[in-house]
Amino acid sequence: MNIKEILERNPVIPAIKNKENLAEAINSNSEIIFVIMSNLINIDEIVSELKEKGKIVFVHIDMVEGLSNSSYGIEYLINRTKFDGIITTKHNIVSFANRNKIPVIQRFFILDSFSFKNTMLHIRENRPNAVEILPGVMPKIIKRICNLVNVPVITGGLIDDKEDIINALTAGAEGVSTTKIELWTM
Repeated sequence: MNIKEILERNPVIPAIKNKENLAEAINSNSEIIFVIMSNLINIDEIVSELKEKGKIVFVHIDMVEGLSNSSYGIEYLINRTKFDGIITTKHNIVSFANRNKIPVIQRFFILDSFSFKNTMLHIRENRPNAVEILPGVMPKIIKRICNLVNVPVITGGLIDDKEDIINALTAGAEGVSTTKIELWTM
């Protein structure tokens, strides 16, 4: 799976946070969907419905309610679902995913110069397949990150309108994830 190529075709990524968003995501033109909120009871059903429609599914495993943030949690999901990759903020989970050849997007929150510096360090150490930078409304920071890393950069968080998406993509991001359904058709 080449995340960079997928993002070239699908720069706006539907991020679903509830069952109501599922039908919209299934009917979207996007090949890739981020499942950012789920639980142990519904995750298999959500992933199955998306996969039946040919979607590439990344599950934010930190946000699967009831799941432990350990390698056992990922193994459980591997055995229960047919996701294509994971999203996580946890460094140990990125390492586990890499060892097991599971595509992984590592999510970072950039709050200040300290978190920026640590983000760069963790990207070099962890070697995720892609990174997601939050909040996604920081074009200057997005541009700096894109110039410093050699993995696809996705942004998300606080994406409210078309202008936010254009600013992020213009700054160098290859994708923008959003829960705003009205932006999924851009």
